Amino acid sequence: MKTISILGAGSWGTALAVIANRAGADVTIWTRNSFVIEGIHQKNRNTTYLPEVFLDPAIQVTDNLAKACDTELVLLVIPSQHVRSTCIAMAQHLDASIPVVICAKGIERGSLALMSEVVHAVLPNNPIAVLSGPNFALEAARGNPTATTVACANIDIGEQIVFSIGTSLFRPYLHDDVVGRQVGGAVKNVIAIACGIARGKGLGENTASALITRALSELRRLTVAKGGKPETLMGLSGIGDLVLTCTSQTSRNYSLGFRLGQGETLDKILASRSGVTEGVTTAESVMQLATMLQIDMPICEAVHRILYEQADIESAIAGLLDRPFTKEI
Repeated sequence: MKTISILGAGSWGTALAVIANRAGADVTIWTRNSFVIEGIHQKNRNTTYLPEVFLDPAIQVTDNLAKACDTELVLLVIPSQHVRSTCIAMAQHLDASIPVVICAKGIERGSLALMSEVVHAVLPNNPIAVLSGPNFALEAARGNPTATTVACANIDIGEQIVFSIGTSLFRPYLHDDVVGRQVGGAVKNVIAIACGIARGKGLGENTASALITRALSELRRLTVAKGGKPETLMGLSGIGDLVLTCTSQTSRNYSLGFRLGQGETLDKILASRSGVTEGVTTAESVMQLATMLQIDMPICEAVHRILYEQADIESAIAGLLDRPFTKEI
């Protein structure tokens, strides 16, 4: 797979373009954002989303989706709520043999479908893989040693993907649990908001550690209910993603929670941002899915109440602390 198209030119899409180029692939970025295209053409930088990183002039950028679909591998790196519409647009251009690697983390509103379920519904014959792990875009693009996972039911195709994008500095680990990887990648964004809120309220290290650890139980319940493997959550896209996203201000979800904990309103925080904070949308979908599957997810429920029901943060925290004592597992 020597030609790779990156659909989406946010910070992570741009970082993956740099990574794939570093691995020796011929890379094309597709975006409808004319400012991004202009910045890359004129300055070899994504001046909107990842201005710190120089892009090799060999990396192409286009707004022509048909051109982007003329490739050997597609990396789908767009906000989760736009995955279906983008796949519908791709369907008339993309050969059914071309693998689609989902790099978006979320659960679709309305349908409550995982991203693999969305892609399969629109592109039923294309092989599907999921790339997920504890990966901040800027660090990975700069060449800091980074590990991630590639989950694919077809191990042969998964291996081809790993060797197409992997380098000594960007190390993909192959896995076959597509469901577990997606649940970990999506729900950790909601938990990161909770951890940010706790930090913003000054609740300390004990609270942060408890939230991350108890969150694993919530991830496990949803993973098992969706047919995934609970042991998947002990890897990079489970505990690894939680540790990274739930402890750093670099995380958009954690920093949003921190500002909520400091007393800012959700509308004000979102208005100040150019990128998407996936955990906000995912919190709604996760709670609807948990209700449908009759799964107890109290931390996610508390975040949902704060974001969507204007619940007082102190009362949401009190609700968690007033839950009955129980066994850990």
